[in-house]
Amino acid sequence: MTSVRVPEQKVILCGEYGVGKSSLFRRFTANTFTTATDRQSTLGLDHYSKIYNSSGKDIRLQLWDTGGMERVASITSSYYKFADAAILVFALDCPDSFNMLSQHLLDIVSYAENAKIYLCGNRNDLKSSIQVSDADMEAFCEQCHTLVAGVYKTSCKTGEGVEEMFNDIAQQLVESNRSRIELERLSENACSFHVAGQDDKETSGCSC
Repeated sequence: MTSVRVPEQKVILCGEYGVGKSSLFRRFTANTFTTATDRQSTLGLDHYSKIYNSSGKDIRLQLWDTGGMERVASITSSYYKFADAAILVFALDCPDSFNMLSQHLLDIVSYAENAKIYLCGNRNDLKSSIQVSDADMEAFCEQCHTLVAGVYKTSCKTGEGVEEMFNDIAQQLVESNRSRIELERLSENACSFHVAGQDDKETSGCSC
């Protein structure tokens, strides 16, 4: 019996060093949290795949993490290449990490132009230390002229909002994938109709 291929979508984590991208990656892979003192240093790209189901459709999210190599120029092409989605991560208690998002957004647009972009404010458990407001995030999205497809607040420490974010991203990518497939099917049907309507002398191929 032929198995149904589950479409895979590459999702990358982008943002300043220390905002919690690797912690998001650990929550995604094993639903765990490791404190900074217990964390082992990891260098090099890492990725992990996980299947989500949305509206009866399975989709495999392949999440990529830089492993602390944000500033290494040589990772750029392989990291961004063929990305279907990019999560811009910043720390809600660190305005500097928020102010640097425009540079990371430019990188995404330059190297992964077809990727859907999502905004993620991490460390939402630090209520008394939060310095980036909802209004700040809304203003950033307005400046991006609809480039941002979703805004989330998470806490890698407690797990708050993490799974909800990935579920929502999976749902949006399923819809995008469905729309792409439908467009391809319409294109193929139009192509077939064009061939069928040609004179007998011109039945050797499709000119689409």
